[in-house]
Amino acid sequence: MTLMEMTVDDFEALVTSVLDELPDEMVEGLDNVVFLVEDAHPEEDLLGLYEGVAITERGTYGFGELPDRIMVYRLPHVQTAATPEELRAEVRTTLVHEIAHFYGIDDEQLHELGWA
Repeated sequence: MTLMEMTVDDFEALVTSVLDELPDEMVEGLDNVVFLVEDAHPEEDLLGLYEGVAITERGTYGFGELPDRIMVYRLPHVQTAATPEELRAEVRTTLVHEIAHFYGIDDEQLHELGWA
């Protein structure tokens, strides 16, 4: 199977596997967040997208709120990776980047923390 032929189910399994491997300190604070896989963003060339209100920006947030969403886009990943290892690494980078937005962390802080 070439990467170009990776099914949605296989890509979702990869995303889940990479998510499970992330450090506990990165994922233990995630609350009311769903991770979704879609083929591509309808308007922009993105690998991933965080939709929600960063935890640092929340005022009164609680029961009954819709979950924040972290989207991982399959096609841009499989089209840019040359090997399964590259694909896994790019999925990890995307997940870390989008999770960081949940925590209100910008790209510079990501590098300082060693998460990117």
